[in-house]
Amino acid sequence: MRTLLVIFAKEPVPGQVKTRLCPPLSPEAAAQLYHGFLEDILEEMGRVPQVDLALAFAPDTAAGFFKSLVPTEVFLTPQTGEDLGERLIRAFAWGFGLGFGVVLVRNSDSPDLPRELVIEAKGALAAGGAKVVLGPSPDGGYYLVGLRAPQPELFRSLAWSTATVLADTLNRAQELSLAVHLLPPWPDIDTYEDLAKFLARPLTPHAPGWRSHRWAKTRLSPDFP
Repeated sequence: MRTLLVIFAKEPVPGQVKTRLCPPLSPEAAAQLYHGFLEDILEEMGRVPQVDLALAFAPDTAAGFFKSLVPTEVFLTPQTGEDLGERLIRAFAWGFGLGFGVVLVRNSDSPDLPRELVIEAKGALAAGGAKVVLGPSPDGGYYLVGLRAPQPELFRSLAWSTATVLADTLNRAQELSLAVHLLPPWPDIDTYEDLAKFLARPLTPHAPGWRSHRWAKTRLSPDFP
């Protein structure tokens, strides 16, 4: 069963990405850090065996930037839709329309997410017991969602960007009689506190997120936690 992993990403434009890190970061530094996130994610996700990669980008004018960022074998598609729910619905429809039997969508806010969690998600769906896979984030959302078939009703009319997104999605899955496999939780890096926790964790060279970790450690002020 062919699997597609879609990475949701934004063009790293100052003032448009990682704005909750500003201050203490400048908009330019936040954009540079996020650029590192993307490079780390592409590197680690490229190590997932027997999975094709795609990048769903925003805004739709950023195709040129992302063509220069990703290897030629990575699929590219713009994100479309008024909210995250619509963007997910359309990304899944696009992936299944390409003929994939499992489609996973992950965020670009977790540069150190290890490939083992993606392998687990793929395996849970391929085995047939689960119809939905969700990777919980501490903020009440999720870093990854995977499906075996399009499920547009799973994402419609949810309160996105709130602390109840995961719970609401689980409730919706129950209403739709969709069996869910929950992955281990993994943090996003959205706030100063998130970044400080990330930098407090020692990373070995070439571990997931190493590039972002090294950049932040060397470029931020010495008194940053």
